Amino acid sequence: MPPVQNKDDYRAAVITAPGEVKIKESHLPEPKEDEVRIKIEGCGICASNIPVWEGRDWFEYPIPAGNPGHEAWGIVDKVGSNAKNFTPGERVTGLSYNAYATHDIAKASDLVVLPDFLDNKPFPGEPLGCAMNIFSRSDIQKGQTIAVVGSGFLGLLLIQLAKSAGARVIAISRRDFSLEMAKKAGADECITMDDHYQIIEKVKQITEGKFCERVIEATGKEWPLNLSIELTAEKGKLIVAGFHQDGMRSVNVQMLNWRGIDMINAHEREPEKYVEGIKAAIDAIQKQEMDPFPFFTHGYSLEEMDAAYKDLTERQDGFIKGVIINKQ
Repeated sequence: MPPVQNKDDYRAAVITAPGEVKIKESHLPEPKEDEVRIKIEGCGICASNIPVWEGRDWFEYPIPAGNPGHEAWGIVDKVGSNAKNFTPGERVTGLSYNAYATHDIAKASDLVVLPDFLDNKPFPGEPLGCAMNIFSRSDIQKGQTIAVVGSGFLGLLLIQLAKSAGARVIAISRRDFSLEMAKKAGADECITMDDHYQIIEKVKQITEGKFCERVIEATGKEWPLNLSIELTAEKGKLIVAGFHQDGMRSVNVQMLNWRGIDMINAHEREPEKYVEGIKAAIDAIQKQEMDPFPFFTHGYSLEEMDAAYKDLTERQDGFIKGVIINKQ
């Protein structure tokens, strides 16, 4: 479909059925008094999208237009009467929920203005803010040995942040490519996530039998979660950063109890916490404590959403983070 010519219309991707996406044209939404309309430059593609793309019994189709895109950045296009802190033309990121589109609406309180040093750079604020909030909840201290289980986009950011804090980092991941990227992100040791007991033995040797003061699980899967428990030292902290969205989990509570492990859910729900995290991410990038830009490996147009979902699901070598880019 060619770009929309009518200035009062916009385009959005709609998942019409599992594995099927279409681009639909609609009338531009109007912001309410406390809202801002954003002309979207781009939107990150999140692994949490996979179930709605593949299909689950609890989803109803078609999915609302632009949903589940929630990692947008772009230009303020129109402001509500009470959204006085924003001016059309400002570049922003934040929380919006129908962002696989050319435009989306967000609450003014959920947005952050991007500083000039980020001009012309992709900036999906929501996952970057999420990484900062997880890092904060992890309470990583200089000199600690930590393990990051899962070296996707989130895991790689957390490796960078942990190294910036002065920690020794063990990266554990399934793909050789992910481990190569973990090494580039600063990981001191890299272990392939294959055999449960061999991994435990390797970490035991690296830590001289003490295991890790902090373990961050960043996969959202049951086996790596239980593996993470066994890698956590006595009185250590296990941080659940993976998004577990496919039903119940059987967890080794016996080991949690025996070692006195603090198991921390690192997922925030208050929008203001995400905004704080986004601001912290901007600060961390400026201080060179985190560099997400090499991890944006794949770009797509709205018309290529099916390819984007396919790559997200298959995760071939070379893929870390995909972003939808709208031509301005």
